[in-house]
Amino acid sequence: MPASTRKSLRVAVLADSDTRWKWGSLTANRISTTETSNTDIQESALRLDGYLLRGRATPTARQLEEVGVRADSLREVTAVEFLRAMERERYDVLVLALVGGAVQAVLHGLAHLWDGSTERPVVVTGYVGVVYEKLADGLLLRHGADLVLANSRQDADRFRDVYEGVGADASSVTEVALPFLGGAAYSKNDPYTVVFAAQPSVPESRKDRTYLLDRLIAHARLHPDREVLLKLRSKPGEHTTHIEELPYQKLAQKTDLPANFRLVYGHMGEVLDRTDLLVTISSTAALESLHRRIPTVVLSDLGVRESLGNHHFVGSGCLASWDQLDAGHQPAPDPAWVARQGVAADGSYETAFDEARTRIAELLAGPGLPPLTPYYTPVTAPGYLPGILARHHLAPDGSPLPGAPTADKEPSPVRQIVRRAARGAYRHGVQRVAPVIRRMGDL
Repeated sequence: MPASTRKSLRVAVLADSDTRWKWGSLTANRISTTETSNTDIQESALRLDGYLLRGRATPTARQLEEVGVRADSLREVTAVEFLRAMERERYDVLVLALVGGAVQAVLHGLAHLWDGSTERPVVVTGYVGVVYEKLADGLLLRHGADLVLANSRQDADRFRDVYEGVGADASSVTEVALPFLGGAAYSKNDPYTVVFAAQPSVPESRKDRTYLLDRLIAHARLHPDREVLLKLRSKPGEHTTHIEELPYQKLAQKTDLPANFRLVYGHMGEVLDRTDLLVTISSTAALESLHRRIPTVVLSDLGVRESLGNHHFVGSGCLASWDQLDAGHQPAPDPAWVARQGVAADGSYETAFDEARTRIAELLAGPGLPPLTPYYTPVTAPGYLPGILARHHLAPDGSPLPGAPTADKEPSPVRQIVRRAARGAYRHGVQRVAPVIRRMGDL
């Protein structure tokens, strides 16, 4: 029988990048707690096994350490190797912290694996942050999980509208909040500290990224009494959820930096502990900052555009430009907007996961779980689904294709060296060769 007959939970998280591991592992911790009173939240015993989906963004040891979540076991796998592990292991809950196509492939693989069985884990998926693009595409690729987590009331409403609009079951949509919100409420620091939260792919062009770096440096020079920090997501050669072709640290190498300007890495929560003003284009860090009542600005310098993601913050009261910040502007967030984003600055954050916990407990306590039934099938999407599955070495029915890996063991030292070399070559191509080719195409 599933481990749900015990008070402890066995949870597996499959993630394909550092940010998705952060979301998935923290979500696992949030949904494995039980509320014992209105003010007392007690964690149940949790066995957390991590699986990292092999690919270009597989997190490094440093990136995993920065997230700060400790797993009882952690290993790198392909989709087929993960499915084989699920054939052997017994879990209460699986958290799929993946890009949409990978979620869909694994859902079909699991559906094939558990065909005819009602004794299976509860399957949970969702998004790592603000959903500002590919809403329908990403949602339908996640359909079929028992719970599709929405990080806010606004997202929950939008998710249900999409599912109901195509005739898909919307009962899986479950409102929660971002699992990494928290930390001490804002108090002033000495010296006053401005933090710019960089993003790997927003904006994309060298011109725009250089502009933002120059304005940040100019702000430091204009306010020598302030400490100005550029919070970086990854070191050169590391990859995150999104590709970073022009890391800010490389752009800054040829610049004479003022004494009060620094580049920093590390856990976002620790950086926010010393932040008086958080500035970003559209990073989820803005929501972390707002949750702690830290003054937060979403930049409008490059326009308010869907391609930048800052259109999501229309109505927030946080949009402003560097000119305004240089002049001393203090943002005032709109309380109604903040409330709809799952930013529970009123202290009710811990109860945000109650619905998910209750639904998981009910599913595990039942006589058995129904089959996984994704919206996309070879009948509903015959020109789309097979390609998604094939990328993960799965046939249209979710079974492993001939030639898929059968061994479920650590790769040999030679194979590990080859993988690292291949990954390094890919990153070199993305960060060095591809931008050159694009510039040549613009000539």
